[in-house]
Amino acid sequence: MKTAKLVFGIISIVLSVLVLFQSCAAGLVDAVEASGGTGGSAGLLVGLLMLSGGIVNIVTRKSKGGAIACVVMFGLAGLIGVTMYGIFTDLQIWGGYCALVAIINLASIFTQFKEKN
Repeated sequence: MKTAKLVFGIISIVLSVLVLFQSCAAGLVDAVEASGGTGGSAGLLVGLLMLSGGIVNIVTRKSKGGAIACVVMFGLAGLIGVTMYGIFTDLQIWGGYCALVAIINLASIFTQFKEKN
């Protein structure tokens, strides 16, 4: 489970750059159209949560508290991504990825950190 958390942490950091770039473009389109959309702002939040969650996932992959923090960060990013996408429809995909990583971290709490008798 530690290796999977390391891999998903690295992937999350790399994908966060892509999400942040796409959210800037979506925010620019929202501003030009003056539609009052939330896709760019939601994408910025998802990208920052993915970046911070990926860093925490890598650094604290051996601790239970780090796994709980990752569940909260990736869960929040997934919720924002799936519900507030606006014109930025790719944000649903990134939100689904974040929800998947949150589920993996939740599973690691119960499997990786069992008390040994």
